[in-house]
Amino acid sequence: YYLFTDRNGWPRFSGDRGLLNYMKNKGVTKKHARNRIAVGCNWMALPGLEYPINDCVKINTAKVFEVALNQMRAESEYSTTRLYELFCSHLVKAVDVTAKGINHHLDYQRYVMPELVMNLMMVGTLESGKDISEIALFHTMGVDGVGLGTVADSFAALQQRIEKEKILTWLELFQALDANYENTENERIRLMLKSAEKYCSGNSLGDKWAKCISDRFAQTVHNYPMPEGRELVPGWFSWSSTIAFGKAVGPTPDGRFSQAPITHGANPSPGFRKDGAASAMSTGVAMVQTAYGNTCPLQLEFDPKLSVDEGGLESVEQLLRTHFELGGTLVNINILDRKTIMEAHNNPMSHPALVVRVTGFTAYFVTLSPEFRQLVVDRFVDGF
Repeated sequence: YYLFTDRNGWPRFSGDRGLLNYMKNKGVTKKHARNRIAVGCNWMALPGLEYPINDCVKINTAKVFEVALNQMRAESEYSTTRLYELFCSHLVKAVDVTAKGINHHLDYQRYVMPELVMNLMMVGTLESGKDISEIALFHTMGVDGVGLGTVADSFAALQQRIEKEKILTWLELFQALDANYENTENERIRLMLKSAEKYCSGNSLGDKWAKCISDRFAQTVHNYPMPEGRELVPGWFSWSSTIAFGKAVGPTPDGRFSQAPITHGANPSPGFRKDGAASAMSTGVAMVQTAYGNTCPLQLEFDPKLSVDEGGLESVEQLLRTHFELGGTLVNINILDRKTIMEAHNNPMSHPALVVRVTGFTAYFVTLSPEFRQLVVDRFVDGF
């Protein structure tokens, strides 16, 4: 009810069924999993006992995809099967580099950046005189993937337009990518790719690829051997880094231009369905949960016309319950009308008190950079 009446993007909602998958990690009991509390934008922690370093380490899977695609171009035969093999190979390398960086950080943190304040609140630190980075009961290092929708839609577009329908060739694709889709013919190709079956559109090629990619990402991260009781825990969360990560990636086969933002968290591309069906999006994101207790948040945008009096509260409640029953972990919701968001985008000072949920955090819309305002606007206008 507060979500509808306050309309400041709060509260957010967590699903215990999906979060209880934390028991799959070393030494974590059901009691431990249930006692974790929300701490940051997307993450939970066990007070006093866990040193997770969540929402810090991200792997840009769109960049991994780009590297794999470029390697395949140097070969003589092209296929989505081969591309996926290369993608998985480079994903292993990305996780390996990430893990080595985390281990180096933990090995020396006690000397260069001890947790002076946190140590006052953790179990055993004062008694032993040691830093929590040394003696935490759980060293669960969160590793988030970003760009799932971008990669899944790219694989789906290639499979549909080139391999199934045969209305596009690999060479035509490469030429369009090299030109960043400039000129009329390449724009036609871009629109053809962009209109392929997308992730979260419902039992689509995009949905199947997203599930496949997420499962492989989760397994690759979770199975990486870590020393001294440490463990990598996979999730999907971009925080507000979709712009920065996108700038490192050229044009992609989902119709995205070079250096454009990649997709947000576990969410699909804006405009994934013309009807913007929240139920399809909710189901799609529930199906790609990494299932080790870290979150893969669902971001929803609703119009305030979906009022409490007209049954809006019951509709949203049922949507949330279904998402969490399917294994969803975290849902963030904005309630804001298109007219207001567009007025604020054109003139931020016209609505100085407007608060929006950007991702795992809320902010006054007027304080956001033009790029971040555009991201929020795109979700509203193209999503719902």
